[in-house]
Parts: sequence; C-alpha cells; structure tokens
Amino acid sequence: MNIREFLKQLTLGLLLATFTFLNTSCTSENNENIINAPNDDNAIISFYRGADLSYVNEMEDCGAIFKDQTNQIKDPFVIFKEAGANIVRVRLWHNPDLTNYSNFDDVKKTISRAKSLNLKVMLDFHYSDTWADPGAQQIPAAWLEHINNTEILGNLLYTYTFNTLKDLANLNLLPDIVQVGNEINPMILQDGQLQWPINWQRNSQLINKGIEAVRDLAAERNKPIEVMLHIAGPENGLWWFEQATQNGVTDFDWIGLSYYPVWSSYTLDNVGSAFSTLKNTYNKKLMVVETAYPFTLEDIDQANNILGSNTLVVGYPATEQGQLDYLNQLVTVIKNSGGEGLIYWEPAWVSTSCSTPWGQGSHWDNATLFNHNNSPTLGMQFYNTHLND
Repeated sequence: MNIREFLKQLTLGLLLATFTFLNTSCTSENNENIINAPNDDNAIISFYRGADLSYVNEMEDCGAIFKDQTNQIKDPFVIFKEAGANIVRVRLWHNPDLTNYSNFDDVKKTISRAKSLNLKVMLDFHYSDTWADPGAQQIPAAWLEHINNTEILGNLLYTYTFNTLKDLANLNLLPDIVQVGNEINPMILQDGQLQWPINWQRNSQLINKGIEAVRDLAAERNKPIEVMLHIAGPENGLWWFEQATQNGVTDFDWIGLSYYPVWSSYTLDNVGSAFSTLKNTYNKKLMVVETAYPFTLEDIDQANNILGSNTLVVGYPATEQGQLDYLNQLVTVIKNSGGEGLIYWEPAWVSTSCSTPWGQGSHWDNATLFNHNNSPTLGMQFYNTHLND
C-alpha cells in the first residue's frame, strides 16, 4: 500500500502509488542472529488470519513498544499469535536505497520472528526497489538496462526469486506462500509512466518466470510453497485474471486481493459476488491479503492519516467497535464466498518519533490494531472470531 498525494484521496491506483516515497528516517543494521525454528509444515489451516508486519522491525528501532490485552509490554509477534493470528505477511524490495528496511536482511529477521512462533509466512516480492502497486511497478535499478529485453529480464527475475528462496531455505526460513509481485494490476517491471494496455506477451513471460522459480526451488528442497498472484480491487481481479489465464498465466494456487471499500466499486454487501466469481471461475483459493479500517479519526502526529472520514462504511463508525464489526463482517463475506483468508495491512504501523517525508509519525496510526496507548483495539479480536464456523 502507498501514498504520494494521500490528502487528495484519489482512485485506489493513484493513492496506492503514492506510497513510493514512504520510508521512515530511522535506520538499523539488522544484524541480529536468525532463529532457525522450524514451522509446522503439516499444520492444517482452514482459514488464514494474518497480519502484514513488514514495519515492525523499523517501528521498534524507532522506539515503539506494544502492549497486550493486559497492558503488558510484549513482543508484537507474540501479541498477534496469542490473539489468534496464524500467518505473517512481509514485503521484500530488491535493493532499496532510501531505507534499511524491507531488504533481505530485514525480511530474514521478520520471517525468523514469525517462524519461531510457528506462524505461517507469506513473502511478498515487489520486484522493485520501492513500493509496487497499481500506480507504480518500477523496475529495480539494477535491471533497468534490460527493460526492453524480455528474455534477459525474465532470467534476472527467475534467478533473483530462486536465489532469494534458496538463501532462505539454507536458514530454514522458507515461506509457505510466495506472492509473485505486489498489486500487479498493470504490467510488471516498468519505468516511469505506466504503459497501457498490458503487453501480455511480455507480462505473462515475466510472471511465469517468477512462478517457475518458486516451483523449482520447492521441488529442489521438497518443500510445499504455494504461489499467489495479487491484484488490488476485486473489480480489477475480474478482468485481470481473465486476461492472465487467456495468456498462459495459469500455474498459481492463490488469488490474492486488496480490498478497501473506499477504493472499490464493491461494497461489503455485494463484494462477495466478486469473490465467488473469481474462486469458481478459476478454481483457485482466494484470500484478501490487504484491508484495514480506522478505529478513530484522531491524528496524533504530523503525518496526515490516509484513512479519513470519507473512507468510512455506513454502519461502521470510526470506533474500535466499528473496526471490529467491519473485520468480522468481511470475514463472514469471505467465508460465505468460499474464500480462505484475511490479512490486515500494517496493523502495527504506530506513531513514533521517526518521520516520513511529510512529517513525524505514521500515516496509519488511526487504522492500526493498537490504540494510541499502543494497547490492542477491539479490532484485534477479529482473529479469534468465527474460529469454529
């Protein structure tokens, strides 16, 4: 998810593209030892309840503390585990130059923390040095000279994906699900202004090289790794997966979606129809891998909040109860549509003394699953609802 002109509240693609510049000013060497704790690969999960915790290492380095339901300071990964979460999502940038986070060392630390608690892991390859989303699919700088040579570019993407997973495998840190790209509504690996329509000869070749790398590594290590393709907005998923499958992109296990009602043509009342259509048409598993909802409209720092009053859904006020009700309803809709998971985007991106280019703090502090005292909101309880449905 992302912000360039977050105050303007434009379309989903334009707003998400703006996150390209969002990097806090604090840095860290991230030289902690990796915990080689095995995950339970045989655990059967009927419904994934997750948290994208990509910001946690950075927030802690910026001085953030997190409290559990009893107001005790605790490791945030433990807090989510105890709340009922069963999967952690983490983003990976190729070679970021504006931050020391979301790089390979940072991702190793995040996966290590998750696996030490037997949490499943979803690794989100952005295939960029910064945020990739519907408005920005910026090719890594190291690959730019080959942008017009699809064969070379595909080999670079394959090698990078394979070697990244190989390095994680050597540390016993393989993810359970791999996203081949992040919100890849447009063609991947572009430069500057996005090109439309999608050149599917190029796009399918590149995406399939990423999928091939995941399959090859999984076979080499005899480890089950599932492949997800992630699109922002259910309405975009409908046309994108139709075009992708018509152009030979078929070897994937999961349809991943971002769903924020304010940036979608679907409401909570009818989005289930899109979920059902996607799942039944392509016979793939489906998960909403990004959503969030504000528990307040108060802004406690100098970083303007993205989710304001115009993002609210009728019947779901910007309160802790409203946040919980929204999440519970979305879980119900996903389940009733045959979907198998919901991941909350950046529930721990709390306000700290660090800054973004627009001010000190967090642009998400009113939409985390921690209140302004850094204790869990009522929304955190969604992890434990519908467990026996």
